[in-house]
Amino acid sequence: MCGIIGIVANSPVNQTIYDALTVLQHRGQDAAGIMTIDEQGRFRLRKANGLTRDVFGNVHMHRLQGHVGIGHVRYPTAGSSSSAEAQPFYVNSPFGVSLAHNGNLTNAEELKKMLYQTARRHINTTSDSEVLLNVFAHELCVSRQWNISTDDVFKAITATMRQIRGGYAAVSMIIGHGLVAFRDPNGIRPLVLGTRTGESGKTEYMVSSESVALDVCGFSLLRDVEPGEAIYITESGELHSHQCIDKVAHNPCIFEFVYFARPDSFIDKVSVYQSRVRMGKLLGEKIKRDWADKDIDVVIPIPETSCDIALEIAAELDLPYRQGFVKNRYIGRTFIMPGQKTRKKSVRQKLNAISAEFKGKNVLLVDDSIVRGTTSQQIIEMARVSGAKKVYFASAAPEIRFPNVYGIDMPSAHELIAHGRDVDQICEAIEADGLIFQELPDLIAAVKEGNPELNGFETSVFNGCYITQDIDEDYLDRLNNLRNDDAQADKAAELASNLEMHNEGHP
Repeated sequence: MCGIIGIVANSPVNQTIYDALTVLQHRGQDAAGIMTIDEQGRFRLRKANGLTRDVFGNVHMHRLQGHVGIGHVRYPTAGSSSSAEAQPFYVNSPFGVSLAHNGNLTNAEELKKMLYQTARRHINTTSDSEVLLNVFAHELCVSRQWNISTDDVFKAITATMRQIRGGYAAVSMIIGHGLVAFRDPNGIRPLVLGTRTGESGKTEYMVSSESVALDVCGFSLLRDVEPGEAIYITESGELHSHQCIDKVAHNPCIFEFVYFARPDSFIDKVSVYQSRVRMGKLLGEKIKRDWADKDIDVVIPIPETSCDIALEIAAELDLPYRQGFVKNRYIGRTFIMPGQKTRKKSVRQKLNAISAEFKGKNVLLVDDSIVRGTTSQQIIEMARVSGAKKVYFASAAPEIRFPNVYGIDMPSAHELIAHGRDVDQICEAIEADGLIFQELPDLIAAVKEGNPELNGFETSVFNGCYITQDIDEDYLDRLNNLRNDDAQADKAAELASNLEMHNEGHP
């Protein structure tokens, strides 16, 4: 998962993009990048591995001049962890085109071959974002005109969308022309558009993965970018939009609401916070119905995504709600870390139990989801060590049985604890005294209530139904080879080597 930003303003955008990236940091802690266009029509770029606050210093911010810019925070999906994979990417022809991308192209390998054979374009990284950039740049070349029109831009995006498959939201800059943004025809990955009045009184525009970035930068949410739609904002601030691909169906990724998005964001007109409250209510009703015999004393969330969910469960069960864990906010998310050993170590560094809330009690732990089960098992062990008599576990999401192919770096299928196991077997594996999952129809209902106009959701991690209908066993096997623990360990070793060279002063 990644976070993207694009801004066209009447004043320097470097600080605004930086501020926006800091509130999208939850979408990726692997790398960060900002690119602007200066007054001479040149790209200014700074990107590197690390958190936003560590990548950009005063010297970099001074160099990032310009009133148009894009930004990106990343964690790797199926590519390398080297700094060469950090975004934005750019190509010099035509005009100078840059791009930042959230999601995953499921036909990236086919596109890479096509680009080399027909367009003579070389892809220098393993990132599908560089592939996407080159497809778009190639389509811009088709018109062979120096002064491309708005129609030419939309024709290029339409041609690009007809070739690429998967889930994506992208922002791009074309030197001498402006900023474009577009979203996949199923609306899998989120993208919002906002406006504000600049110091000169003119309207400024911003696109972002989540509405919270608009909020902190003083922009008002105008609307979501529609599935299959492109937005084009000229350097002078003129806004154009075009429906490039007829909507297949609006199917946003439901995991955005379960886990990834910030609670203060709106995605496709749905409040993420309110959707999680409804998840808690429906799961609480299921617990009350199916676990009437369970002697639960207290409800404790596993911070932080599940806190709102657990609070609603406690209210539904008429039980005390307690904060039993203290979270170290300076440790990254565990399920996206390379290598099982690293994940196990990080869980202990990430959470510490308040033993007074566990001692002598039967506790119900609540989490947003269970992926590998590594974290869940260790947290249950921590609760027992802290004195809990019994430890029950509730997941606000259904069993995750299948890998994600649309931009979330979930592990390969055989590393998912629910793959090939029923609930009792999962419960035994994580060593809980009881385990309960949210039903998929209830999860869908919890989100859909916020926007009844939504046709459906991307739920493949739960049911294995991939809505782009282009995923087969061969693709999943290739994905497995990129995502299994051995591959992730190689990524970690590569990253460590790069950091070591950097620290030693090598290029």
